[in-house]
Amino acid sequence: MTQPGPLNGILVVDMTRILAGPYCTLMMAELGARVIKIETPGVGDDARHYGPFLGKKSAYFMSINRGKESIALDLKKDSDRAVLDKLLAKADVVVENFRGGTMERLGYGWGALNKKYPRLIYVAASGFGHSGPEAERPAYDMVVQGLGGIMSITGEPGRPPVRIGMSIGDIGAGLYAAIGVNAALYHRAKTGLAIKVDIGMFDCQLALLENAILRYFVTGQAPGPLGARHPSIVPFEAYRAADGYLIVAAGNDALFVKACAALGLSGMAKDSRFLTNDLRNQNVDAIKTEFERVLAAKPVAHWQGVMDDAGVPAGPINDVGQAIESAQARARNMVVTADDPVAGPVKLVGNPIKLSSFADPPTRAPAPGLDADRAKILKELGLD
Repeated sequence: MTQPGPLNGILVVDMTRILAGPYCTLMMAELGARVIKIETPGVGDDARHYGPFLGKKSAYFMSINRGKESIALDLKKDSDRAVLDKLLAKADVVVENFRGGTMERLGYGWGALNKKYPRLIYVAASGFGHSGPEAERPAYDMVVQGLGGIMSITGEPGRPPVRIGMSIGDIGAGLYAAIGVNAALYHRAKTGLAIKVDIGMFDCQLALLENAILRYFVTGQAPGPLGARHPSIVPFEAYRAADGYLIVAAGNDALFVKACAALGLSGMAKDSRFLTNDLRNQNVDAIKTEFERVLAAKPVAHWQGVMDDAGVPAGPINDVGQAIESAQARARNMVVTADDPVAGPVKLVGNPIKLSSFADPPTRAPAPGLDADRAKILKELGLD
């Protein structure tokens, strides 16, 4: 059963595995598309074998493959290729995340498919895209985090390199792929023509670097890690209070004045060293020293209330449990459940895309068992 959404009626053939591609097709399923996952017989998606496990079923796999269907096909067999061909003939979109050149070797590259199925949108998410000297190079999330520069600006100055605490390489590519496929669907609706969406994880890391690349172009110097401090806005970092850290994000001069007043430091707002953001950047350590001198007297919760009353954006550093169990997360339906036949009821992260004309139910269809939908799919295709 597909999720109600604006992509109802769109059929996606999902030839992806692990994370980048499956995250793209998860977003499409959440927006109403029917997603049929093509898997390797007997093994399936590599993610089926990643922990943690619930009832011998991978929670990792369940989290990004809920609401999809599964059929196992061996593309070395003519009979299974015939099944895939029939699916592609019906499909609106095919998504794959093999390394560059793999689909061509299988006979399912963009050129071949576009000739046979001119309305079929082709989405490829690979490590480096389908052009350039690295096009056929394999990559995992952490490889592109390193190559793409993100790890060079993450962590504390002078400390060993730090991986971002989630798979930003894969998730970034999955999100850009989802944006691309929706644009391609709109283009097809206008012109009747399908296009190829070529996503490189490496490219996506560069695109996500926002002002780090801008700072490099302007200064000629590659930026480094700054811990919890914003590279160009002050005060905008985590400050130590009596029992933990409070993030204060005073993004303009007016908010700086309010933050100073809230901390009993109104004189700082008039100090010639701090009158503009540029001056505050030059004197960031002095501001931190004064803020933390005051904040040390009371706990984070106290100062959070003070900053809220003053209208200054601020907040504690929640752990994952505190974040997902918060009243805001619950109110926004960011915890949903799926009743899995193997693992039982499973809590999953909800869909952050809220659409006014479509319900956001508290339950989702579970992730499929390997090859679980074979009989239904073959019957629909008129095959035994």
